[in-house]
Amino acid sequence: MNKVLIIGADGQLGTDLTKVIPKKEIIPLTIKDIDITDENLTRKVVLKHSPDFIINTAACHNVDECEDNDDKAFKVNAIGVKYLALAAKESGGVLVHISTDYVFAGDKNEPYVEEDTPSPKTVYGISKLAGEYYVRYLLNKYFVIRTSGLYGVAGCLGKGRTNFVENMLKLAKQKDKLEVVGDQIVSPTYTLDLARKINELMRTEKYGLYHITNNGQCSWYEFAKKIFELTGTKIKLEKTTSADFKAKAWRPLYSVLKNKRLEDLGMDDLRLWEDALQAYLREKGHLKG
Repeated sequence: MNKVLIIGADGQLGTDLTKVIPKKEIIPLTIKDIDITDENLTRKVVLKHSPDFIINTAACHNVDECEDNDDKAFKVNAIGVKYLALAAKESGGVLVHISTDYVFAGDKNEPYVEEDTPSPKTVYGISKLAGEYYVRYLLNKYFVIRTSGLYGVAGCLGKGRTNFVENMLKLAKQKDKLEVVGDQIVSPTYTLDLARKINELMRTEKYGLYHITNNGQCSWYEFAKKIFELTGTKIKLEKTTSADFKAKAWRPLYSVLKNKRLEDLGMDDLRLWEDALQAYLREKGHLKG
């Protein structure tokens, strides 16, 4: 029987991983159990459990906050990952590390594949890419998984247990009109679908770098429009631009990821983003039936 250490088991993705991986295999850890920025503690915890797989969902992923606190971003997203990779190497476990579409500049105008050269333009993206490089430099057996636009039933721990979908529905109750960015194109991804594919992929021994997102693409405006359409929410929705929105950190205008390596393995059966969204809304009780 495999032992699967899930770091960040109470987070948005971590919660769904605990649903899809057999209960008898799971060793769920939260920040109370392990802080990956503490090298000695990380080594001690990993060696104590001696897992077959270590799934790392821990990250400093508030993009704007990373711009203000680059030390923290690098401590968690790069150095902490290095400590984890070293512990995995010593224990013999396979590290499954979650990365991001923000490692790309967002100027390609067609879906990014795993072979494309990263060129991050934010502290968050740079720190996450550094974490990827530590994994690939230190280990032979690993899965680095880039994904994008995550939303899940548990909500994001680092963002007050919410996500884009819930924020839109909440704001629609508070306002008569909403403006949503229409010039950033992504592949929104339901964490339950991502968790299922991670569980399937990590058992293949086909190690390396992968993109895993729901299929299709949309702008954040189109995503919001579909949320309101499916839930029957009446709200005046208008497009705005990244420039007008004036977020602190730059956002890639086109960061759609193509699941090319999954496709090559005959494993790219992820749902279209519209179907995944509908499943999520039903799971959260926003849809009847």
